[in-house]
Amino acid sequence: MNALYSLLFVFLLVLIPLFGVDAAHLRTFFGVCIPSTAFIIFVIGFITKVINWGRSPVPFRIPTTGGQFKSFDTTMFKQNKFDCPQTGAQTFVRMVLEVFAFRSLFRNTQVSLHDTKSGPVVAYKSSKWLWLFAIVFHYSFFIVALRHLRLFLEPVPFFVNGLEFVDGILQIGAPAMYLADCGLVIGVILLLGRRLIDAKINYLSYVSDFFPLFLILAVALSGIYMRYYAKVDVIAIKELTMGLVTFHFVVPETIGVSFFVHVFLVSVLMAYFPFSKLMHFPGVFMSPTRNLPNDTRAKHHVNPWNDPNIKPHTYADYEKEFGVPMAEAGLPLDNPENGVAPEEKA
Repeated sequence: MNALYSLLFVFLLVLIPLFGVDAAHLRTFFGVCIPSTAFIIFVIGFITKVINWGRSPVPFRIPTTGGQFKSFDTTMFKQNKFDCPQTGAQTFVRMVLEVFAFRSLFRNTQVSLHDTKSGPVVAYKSSKWLWLFAIVFHYSFFIVALRHLRLFLEPVPFFVNGLEFVDGILQIGAPAMYLADCGLVIGVILLLGRRLIDAKINYLSYVSDFFPLFLILAVALSGIYMRYYAKVDVIAIKELTMGLVTFHFVVPETIGVSFFVHVFLVSVLMAYFPFSKLMHFPGVFMSPTRNLPNDTRAKHHVNPWNDPNIKPHTYADYEKEFGVPMAEAGLPLDNPENGVAPEEKA
């Protein structure tokens, strides 16, 4: 049901610009006002979220590890420097591998329960398919976003032209089919299929998990339709986008409604981004489970929240204070004498 609600909501989003442009003729509203507002919401929300994360105190070293810690006997136990980093340089390499290669996801394992003669047995095996889906989706999305810079920059940077050439190097169709477009659609469908088909993942999935995937799929499909089937006026679109960048707003009449559908969906995605799980993009850089070295056994870290005026209350002190009611309640005591009332001792 969560997937169905998300899909219906995306369909409603598609209908809004269709009626707004075709029936109400609100071309300036959908071509200028909504994209500009969505971009402002995206920038302010993105910056605010990152600042709030940066201000959050991290009193403990809580890096997640997946390898051998540095030991005194380095000949017997070799340290896994990138899965269990102990220095800033090792942590930096770990972050690079995490951001660009999804290293932790590459180590994904699948758990299964098997019935044997001796009873049920839990088995673990490597599962790289989720890592592959994520790599295809994220890099395709990144390439598509970079390619769109040609609409907002004049002259177009050389790397954008080079990227566009490589992306369409197969020269399939006219206009040429981009590999990143196919990768984006395939990646989203695979991630959606995982949530729909896998009963365990489906049970744990909310609307907030399905909606961004359906929205991104709608953005990709609307862009593909606009490029390969509707054949919109690219020169007029470049005039509109450059007007947005230079604040000289103009909406040419030759732009078809499919462009406004695509822009509206992109605007919704931008406005939704800072308040969704998609913020894991900057969140990985702010995560103390990733960006801190695991040196708690090499260095002594003092909790900055500790108030020097507050003395610690140990369990021994606690037992001395509440030993009698603990004994009356039948709770075990480390020191049985704490369970004896003072008058009984006398």
